Amino acid sequence: MARDGRARDGRDRHRVAVLVRPGLLPMELGIVHRLFGQAVSSSGDPLYEVVTCTPRPGVVPTDTDFTLNVAVGTEALEHAETVIVPAAQEDYEPQERGRIGADVAGALARVPAGARVASICTGSFVLAAAGLLAGRRATTHWKSCEEFRTLYPEIEVDADVLYTDDRGVLTSAGVASGIDLCLHMIRTDHGAEVANTVARGTVVPPHREGGQAQYVERPVTPPEQCPTGPAREFALAHLHRPLKLAELADRASMSVRTFNRRFRQEAGLTPMQWLIQQRVDRARQLLERTDLPVDRIAADSGFGTGTALRQHFHAALGVSPRAYRRTFRGADGGPTG
Repeated sequence: MARDGRARDGRDRHRVAVLVRPGLLPMELGIVHRLFGQAVSSSGDPLYEVVTCTPRPGVVPTDTDFTLNVAVGTEALEHAETVIVPAAQEDYEPQERGRIGADVAGALARVPAGARVASICTGSFVLAAAGLLAGRRATTHWKSCEEFRTLYPEIEVDADVLYTDDRGVLTSAGVASGIDLCLHMIRTDHGAEVANTVARGTVVPPHREGGQAQYVERPVTPPEQCPTGPAREFALAHLHRPLKLAELADRASMSVRTFNRRFRQEAGLTPMQWLIQQRVDRARQLLERTDLPVDRIAADSGFGTGTALRQHFHAALGVSPRAYRRTFRGADGGPTG
């Protein structure tokens, strides 16, 4: 079942409204339309309706040499189930606590109670100024995290993640992490299979955990030059059986110490963190697609026992395997776990 309980049965689409401001970064707007626009049901029906709105409809300047013509005003927010605020050029100027234009504040006041609200990059300053992040965990672009933390000490700022999701208010780091954020929302609404299909269509990784480091000082190693690549391929083909660090290191022709260091450089995670992530993803897919009992899924995904699967699954997603299966298969007459 989708987050709003309707999109999966075809009676309606989940409504996403993107609130843009003068000086917006066009790529961030494009991310939202491209990813949500590709999400379709098993019968090919669109699962989302995305609309762009602005406080003053008409020509909206961007941070590039072209403008956008946005015809819809903030009345669109009144019927939105998800509201996304991309960054704008003004966010990169020195900030003041609580500084938010009256038109943007008025726009956010129109968002229905219970709607999901998200920001991309420094759009988080808007959510913070509007009081939507108080007492929550959030992130923003790594260059702005110290300023953000100083201005809003009541917000738990995490400078080392790609995105956060705290009780229906979400934030993401730089521009590209907006992709991870949107895929996370699609995955939350409709499951791993739909999100993975969208990722394949966009030619991006289907799942980078929110806890991955958002900034690495050294250049990212091209995939064909990743020394730990063979070990990861081997692990993915053998997730069902116990895998030791020494075995993976041997696949990469490295010592355990060197393998652990290189793996963190390439993936942003330790080998064991990455392995657990892959096993949770495998379990998610089996829960969504099959009628297998939880103990069998635990064995097939490499957790060994149903107890271990439940512990890791709940730690990663905040729900039990049974509750997850009920969400994505129960409404279609599938097993409830």
